[in-house]
Amino acid sequence: MPTDLSQLSPDQLRHLAATLMSQVEQQGQALAQNQQALRHSEQVNQKLTYELALLKRHAFGKRSEQLNALQISLLEEVVEADIAAIETGLEDLVTPDAPPATRKAPKRAPLPPELPRTEIRHEPESEHCPCGCQRRRIGEEISEKLDYTPGVFHVERHIRGKWVCDHCETLTQAPMPAQIIDKGIATAGLLAQVLIAKYADHLPLYRQEQIFARAGVAIPRSTLAEWVGLCGVRLQPLIDALRDLLLSEPVLHADETPVPMLAPGKKKTHRAYLWAYATTPYAGLKAVIYDFTEGRGGQHARDFLGEWQGKLICDDYSGYKQSFAKGVTEIGCMAHARRKFVDLHVAGKSQIAEQAIELFGQLYQVEREAQSLTAEERQRLRDTRARPIADALHRWMLAHREKVPNGSATAKALDYSLKRWAALTRYLDDGGLPIDNNRVENLIRPWALGRSNWLFAGSLRSGQRAATIMSLIQSAKLNGHDPYAYLKDVLQRLPTHKASQSHELLPQHWQPAD
Repeated sequence: MPTDLSQLSPDQLRHLAATLMSQVEQQGQALAQNQQALRHSEQVNQKLTYELALLKRHAFGKRSEQLNALQISLLEEVVEADIAAIETGLEDLVTPDAPPATRKAPKRAPLPPELPRTEIRHEPESEHCPCGCQRRRIGEEISEKLDYTPGVFHVERHIRGKWVCDHCETLTQAPMPAQIIDKGIATAGLLAQVLIAKYADHLPLYRQEQIFARAGVAIPRSTLAEWVGLCGVRLQPLIDALRDLLLSEPVLHADETPVPMLAPGKKKTHRAYLWAYATTPYAGLKAVIYDFTEGRGGQHARDFLGEWQGKLICDDYSGYKQSFAKGVTEIGCMAHARRKFVDLHVAGKSQIAEQAIELFGQLYQVEREAQSLTAEERQRLRDTRARPIADALHRWMLAHREKVPNGSATAKALDYSLKRWAALTRYLDDGGLPIDNNRVENLIRPWALGRSNWLFAGSLRSGQRAATIMSLIQSAKLNGHDPYAYLKDVLQRLPTHKASQSHELLPQHWQPAD
């Protein structure tokens, strides 16, 4: 471009001005985007730093006298896992140009010499230097990682030979394989075992610490908690991808269950909730996602479902009503309706309840026969067999409701079904719909079993981390995988796996590495 603008014609000047204005506009947009990203990072950093300060205050501050020793022990491991997860999140926010954070490396005790060891050698692909000379091996570095196969510890010895070229004086050494925990002693197998034991077998970390000590390896609970917190962060992208797939399904199950949660600084637990969203038994996608929230408000369900407007199989909880008003179709649970009459029969041997249970049983018999059929075949069977039974049940309920007094237990059982009859019988119009919500109730049962072991969730973050890991474990089971083998392989591959190909590691697509 000429430096003397007086030499330019008016058209050239206008073109130059337009070019410069376009460049300024582009630079302004880029600057605005960078400033927005910076503000977001600062907000996240501030939030995580504040949360970390609260957790550290709880970890090192005065203990509540209203907690017993076991509760304090369980809470400590949750806090330590949360701290590790937050510090990992803060590290991920650091820009590449920023100076590395100064973090004191913990002192590590040597691994017991009596444990069996497997040597894994890492050498350069070629013994010849690019300059053409023969490299000469001058030594090696050895790093030991603790591995675990259920019931047995052994040590992997990673031996990395040092090769030098005397001609060009260069040193060559094969890199260590990427790990979920950089420079940590735990292999993917050990991390998978800790996660499976905690979230599938419901063994708190203090129990795992005792089990490992009996096997001859002392792993502090704080170290186990740090591993759990970091793994939860690394596995979260898989759940985000699985959620997107789940919300592409036209039909979903939903249910929720209370979970006690102890917030740092509080002297007692309050009721948090675990929500479960799952595909139907007839869907091609076999998946369940758990969502841990501070309460049971319907906004939590709306936040999870977002713009989704399919058919939702659920109980009569009012929290879903606003979603139904915005386009979601309510599918009732016939098992809940039947359960009202079962409770009535157990309480008083009611003949009306017994007759209702018999008619419900006929509907379920049709479903047992239709279980292995296609959606079209199931629909035809329901039209010919189930619909007449449902119509007869409805007429029977209306007739008996006229005979029983308002407010009685029998009236309440009848009213539950009559008021929801349209939602309860929508499954008759679609062969892809199940008759009830039992599938997700079964998938939420592991949380009910776990509550008796871990007593409470130590924080919202720990509950959300448990939801992430248990979503992967239960989804792996739904797809016929051994959850330990699945998690071990995923944790091995995740550090080098492309983010754009994360769907390959989801349970429905996963294939063991060769």
